[in-house]
This record gives sequence, C-alpha cells and structure tokens, in this order.
Amino acid sequence: MSARAKLLVSEAWRSLGANLSTTIAATMTVLIGMFLLGLFIALGSWTVSWSNHVKKELVVKVYFDGHPAATAAQKTALVRRLEQSPYVKPGGIKYISSQQALEIMKKRYPDLTRDLTSNPFPAELEVTPNKAENVDNLYHFIVWPQKPPGVDTVNDGKRVSHRILQVAHVIEVVFILATLVLLVASILLISNTIRLSIFSRRREIEVMKLVGATNWFVRGPFMLEGLFTGVIGALLAIFFLILGKAIALPAILPHLSTDPTVHAWPFPLVALILLGMGLGLGALGSGVTIRRFLQV
Repeated sequence: MSARAKLLVSEAWRSLGANLSTTIAATMTVLIGMFLLGLFIALGSWTVSWSNHVKKELVVKVYFDGHPAATAAQKTALVRRLEQSPYVKPGGIKYISSQQALEIMKKRYPDLTRDLTSNPFPAELEVTPNKAENVDNLYHFIVWPQKPPGVDTVNDGKRVSHRILQVAHVIEVVFILATLVLLVASILLISNTIRLSIFSRRREIEVMKLVGATNWFVRGPFMLEGLFTGVIGALLAIFFLILGKAIALPAILPHLSTDPTVHAWPFPLVALILLGMGLGLGALGSGVTIRRFLQV
C-alpha cells in the first residue's frame, strides 16, 4: 500500500472515531435500510415463487365418454392433435384411466367413495399449458369447432384459473413496485444521514481546502468512511437476518407451502446484494454529498 493510500485510510479511520455519534447514526441507518430490504426480498421472492408454482398447476381436463366408452383410436387421435398444439407444454399430456381416477378419489375423499358399487369416473387427459396464461387458448383449441369424438366434457376451471392468474400478476407487480419504493427510500434515508454527517464537519473541510488540499484528497477519507459504515451496517443487517432466520423461520415454515419448488432467493445471494448495496450507497453517498462543500 502506498503512503498516500495509507494516509487516506488512517485519516478515514481517525475520523470515524473522532465523530463517533455521526458514524453510529450512519451505520444504524444503513443497518435499518438493508435489514428491511433483505427481509422484503426474502418474503417477496418466496411469494413470487409460490405464485409461479400455483400457475404451473393450472391444467385443462378432458373427460372421455363413458357410455359408450371412447375408443382407443379416438383417444390416440386427440393426443396426437394436442401434441401439435402451440399451447401445450412439451410432455404436458397425462392420461388417467378410469381405474386410476377412482384410486385418486379414494385417497382424496375416502368417506365419499367407501360405499361405491361401481366406478363412475371416466378416463381423462390432464393437459398442461406451456404458459399459465394460455389456459383459455388451450381450451378453445380443444373444443373448436366442436368437441372431438369420444369426449364428454372439457374443464379448464375458468373462474379458478382466472382468479389465480389475477392474484399472481398482482403479487408480481406489488413485489416489483414495493422493492423499488423500499430501495429509493433506503437510498434517500442513507444519503440524508450521510449529508448531515458531512454538514456537521463542514468547517473541517473548509480548513483542508484553505491549506491547499485537492478535492480528491478531501473526498477520499469521506468516501472511505462511507464505505466502512456501509459495510458495517450491511454486515449487521445480514447478521440480524441470519438470527431471525434461525429463530423465526422454524415457527413459520409449517404454515407455508412445503413444496420444494417454492422457495425464496438463496440467502447468500440476498446477503451479497445487501453487502453490495451497503458498499455502494455508503461510498457513493459520501462522494456525491461532499461535492457541495468543496467550494470554499
């Protein structure tokens, strides 16, 4: 490390100790901003993942005739036609026989199916769209211009699917807007705290300028101070998030979805984002704010 760099680091470190109250204020501001941002990223990304999982469960069910039963040729023809549809997910056609449908219903509703003397359930196809938004298009592809031979009914759960899509879209929009609002609020809060910290030391800056210090020589220690406070605040936020994850998450998890595909962003990624944000906001906020005080 060069003598100039050592001087900047030592000056920044000395200023941190000499102005302990403003240093603590800036660090706590970064801590609060980054903690709230990390908490919201975790909760918001989990919610978006859950909505995507729910959208993937939207299917169109094609029930075949039972009396008289649809022929194998009719079922094969429909499957081949669906395989050529632009709205069907690759490998998203699942055939469920009449016996399999009965077994599924016995597992789901054992009380209702206990006394059945015959199998009332027809064979069916569960067709998954390539995109949840294509549920309606897939339904119309199947029934237009008329229902295929051997098909009794086609059910796309229109009301439920539309409600799920609306809720999923609202969740995604709210997550994006709230993240932006929280990010802007954190930037403004941290910048104002740094501005107040520098304003309280404006005489010190004026003296340095009067004795001939260059703008970058004056700005350097303040930027390093901002970097130090940003890193410390972000690390403290990460520590409290880890603590909250260890204490609160076990009590919350049983009430959330247990599907392994539903998850928040990986914690190391969230920690890296917070650390980068704390670093950038601290250094950039100090460097930009001090510009107005560099003119004596």
